[in-house]
Amino acid sequence: MEHAHYHFMLPPFCSASEGEAMLRIWETPDDDECESVREEGVNPGLLRGVNVLMAALLMVLSLPVLLLAMLAVRLTSRGPVIYQQVRVGLDRRSRSDMALCRRASDCGGRPFSIYKLRTMVVDAEANGSAVWATRNDPRITPVGKFLRTTRIDELPQFYNVLRGDMNLVGPRPERPSIVLELKKEVHGYTRRHRVRPGITGLAQVSQAYDANVDDVRRKVGYDLMYLNERTLRNDMTILARTVPVILRRFGAN
Repeated sequence: MEHAHYHFMLPPFCSASEGEAMLRIWETPDDDECESVREEGVNPGLLRGVNVLMAALLMVLSLPVLLLAMLAVRLTSRGPVIYQQVRVGLDRRSRSDMALCRRASDCGGRPFSIYKLRTMVVDAEANGSAVWATRNDPRITPVGKFLRTTRIDELPQFYNVLRGDMNLVGPRPERPSIVLELKKEVHGYTRRHRVRPGITGLAQVSQAYDANVDDVRRKVGYDLMYLNERTLRNDMTILARTVPVILRRFGAN
């Protein structure tokens, strides 16, 4: 198979509120005109089955930690405990049918609501625009810093896995407004939507949270590398690498 050459450009950030509009667009009847195709990868059905079983098990095992974290968020800052945001997920359309799917704005995959423990103060993006989270970001609460470092804030996403929105391993999902720009700027970017997004991924075990555009360029490169060699064995390897990465980052703080 011929390998594509990827060119990474700076993504302009648009209003996060556009994500809600994207979610409504996907609910229009025009979606029914799109043929459904399966995910990329070796035996995606097997991968999906393993993901559901593991997510259910991990959800049960992590429940005490999740409840304690939820209590800590509730007691230390005002606002909701669970943070909900629209992200872009799997695109099941066949290439031939993409032109037939009439949408006012096509962000690639199907938007869905992702769930996280809230780690920032309420109205951290009051102007509706995405803002980079810095190392000592004043918007992050003391409890939120701990949750982000240990990735405990991602535990509610096991529910997203059970719902079918995500897998345990895959490219991290982005906001619709960001995707709309990246798909125009980055050649091959929409391939990320041919698989379900993940809670962790090759990019997440290879670099820290995105803090600037150079991090985004590297992340997309890791995502495309993962897609080219997606197997159950590689997914298990990434999951195994996630644990020491979390411990190492926690120890450095």
